[in-house]
Amino acid sequence: MSRRGNTVRAGVLAVVALLAASCGSPGKPVDPAPVSNAAWPQPAHVGGPDSTAGGGADTSCDPLASLPPNGTIGSDTTMAKIKERGKLIAGVDQTTYLFGFRNPTSGNLEGFDIDMVNAIARALFGTSEGHVQFRAIPSLQREDVLKAHQVDVVVRTYSITCSRKKDVDFSSVYYQSGQRILVAKESKAEKLSDLSGKRVCATKKSTSLAKIATDPAKPVPVSVDNWSDCLVMLQQGQVAAVSTDDTILAGMAAQDPTLKVVGEQFTQENYGIGIPKDNQDMVRYVNAVLDEIRGTGVWQDSYRKWVEPSLGPATPPSPQYR
Repeated sequence: MSRRGNTVRAGVLAVVALLAASCGSPGKPVDPAPVSNAAWPQPAHVGGPDSTAGGGADTSCDPLASLPPNGTIGSDTTMAKIKERGKLIAGVDQTTYLFGFRNPTSGNLEGFDIDMVNAIARALFGTSEGHVQFRAIPSLQREDVLKAHQVDVVVRTYSITCSRKKDVDFSSVYYQSGQRILVAKESKAEKLSDLSGKRVCATKKSTSLAKIATDPAKPVPVSVDNWSDCLVMLQQGQVAAVSTDDTILAGMAAQDPTLKVVGEQFTQENYGIGIPKDNQDMVRYVNAVLDEIRGTGVWQDSYRKWVEPSLGPATPPSPQYR
């Protein structure tokens, strides 16, 4: 729990003690909960080899050009094997509010990315109910689980880059975002150059971390496994800012009203659905599903529910094919 959280808890306990005293004999005073420094989220890493991961600087390909869509399911295709198994296995996030998070009331995974997974499952099985096996993964494992065929797809705010396309395949772009900065409301920082020499958090092997590590202003990159760790570190004062896609930052700001998203977008992030390299038939099938949900309002309905209240109106990005 953060220092702020402990302070609030102490205040609540003090009020309870005061009310109890007013209703009977004074008795022995009740001590409030002790306030102490919270530990750093683990594992956190300052600088280091993984600070330049993500591959955003590689321009050796046209990253957004995917395979043309094909919605048919042949007898010996990847999709036929998934249907025979009875479940689509999807690597997702469970810590990013609005895109992939666990509803604390129902225990279900929800968010824009989860809606994309369910749309693929509905196309395969007629319904997503009982036909999706979610596997929560940190961002640094996205390529690993695809290369090992531990999942059929990864739908996890996954930016398409040429470097990543050497190891995995991607669908067409289903969402466009941009990197910005999240700071405390009292902060005067508006851009990365305002954070020279200051610690800025992002997840390991993310394009966001690569941008922080290579920025001429030389902010200090701090890498963690999950975006929720960055949020806690900012709340604790262990970092001066979090910098990543505004979609992720909007979810953090919605969770903590003492924080704000600042500045203009200084990158363009194009999210794609990650698919194992040798499953090109699955790439074509997913592209057909995405084409359908762009045209039928499914994409728009999901966006209005999860993202529009924080980031305003938007339309689906147009696909590009080879």
